[in-house]
Amino acid sequence: MTQEDLRSLFRTVGDGSGLSHTNTYYEEELALAFRNRGMPLEGLRYDITPTGMHYLLIHFDIPDADADSWKLDIGGLVGNPLSLSMSDIRERPKVTMPVTMECAGNGRARLNPRPVSQPWLLEAIGTAEWTGTPLRGILEDAGIDSSAVELVFTGRDEGVQGGEVQLYQRSLTIEDSMRDEVMLVYEMNGAPLEPQHGYPLRLIVPGWYGMTSVKWLENIEAVAEHFTGYQMDQTYRYKTSPDDPGVPVSTMRVRALMLPPGVPEFMTRTRLLDSGDVTLSGKAWAGRLDVTQVEVSTDDGMSWHKAELGKQVGRFAWRNWSYDWNAKPGTHFLSVRATDEEGNVQPTAQPWTMQGMGNNLVQRVEVIVR
Repeated sequence: MTQEDLRSLFRTVGDGSGLSHTNTYYEEELALAFRNRGMPLEGLRYDITPTGMHYLLIHFDIPDADADSWKLDIGGLVGNPLSLSMSDIRERPKVTMPVTMECAGNGRARLNPRPVSQPWLLEAIGTAEWTGTPLRGILEDAGIDSSAVELVFTGRDEGVQGGEVQLYQRSLTIEDSMRDEVMLVYEMNGAPLEPQHGYPLRLIVPGWYGMTSVKWLENIEAVAEHFTGYQMDQTYRYKTSPDDPGVPVSTMRVRALMLPPGVPEFMTRTRLLDSGDVTLSGKAWAGRLDVTQVEVSTDDGMSWHKAELGKQVGRFAWRNWSYDWNAKPGTHFLSVRATDEEGNVQPTAQPWTMQGMGNNLVQRVEVIVR
């Protein structure tokens, strides 16, 4: 294949760039995209995502934090209010757990019309080994009153959203907070939390979308009624109209992603691949549920073939999959979809929501085989 042949293959629009002009992004969205980062999809080759490749979303600013003076206060409807230093927390039982975390807005940029916010494509994902202590033991020491229905978790990051000045706050029911896997963590991948990942202390709620795992955690309050803060009742909702209250976003939906084969064209990321036998591979996850099947299509979704499931990295972490493909010359559109233990399958047509939440549309990868 000559250089001119390659140039011809990638000239897919009138200006010769191969770029899509169907979306216009606002300057504010670009500013968000520069502050936050996704995991390059070649990171799917790692069972544990290197810290520098793990996706990152910061709502406001990274706060100035000092572990030596940090305190976590547990109060509200408790019999024994606590104020714990980082030394106190590190002295408690220690657990390390691999957890796959995905942003609830992953895939938002592919919706039409596109909700204007952090413009994620597919890369808002990562799996880290988190080290900390189970939250349940601390809550038991605090003695949650029987009248409490939720715990409100408050981080130190402060800003304005929806016209409100706020600290970032999320709540969980007492039942969900008491699950064995919920942790207060102070290490990521064997090292202290980096500032952007919540140093010195954050919440990790395995199986849930990432908005629940509050960073820079400094307060837990037991309350007698549902918490109606902005990050609970105004955003992170599956809403289809401004008047629709929606239902809350919670656990992650089933999804599989493919490690893009071959090499990319610089701008379009279209893949170039030599013909012959190719092993396609990637990861699949389903929040608290098990992945029971992964299927691959090499003909743009016209037919689907079962992939081989590999090891699961952890109870709340993604699972490997692979599929052997005999790549013939030409242009191909590869797709992958997963099914969970309750029979939920990734959609080939994504339902639209106002905030662009829970988008688990099947991945589509254009490949030119030479």
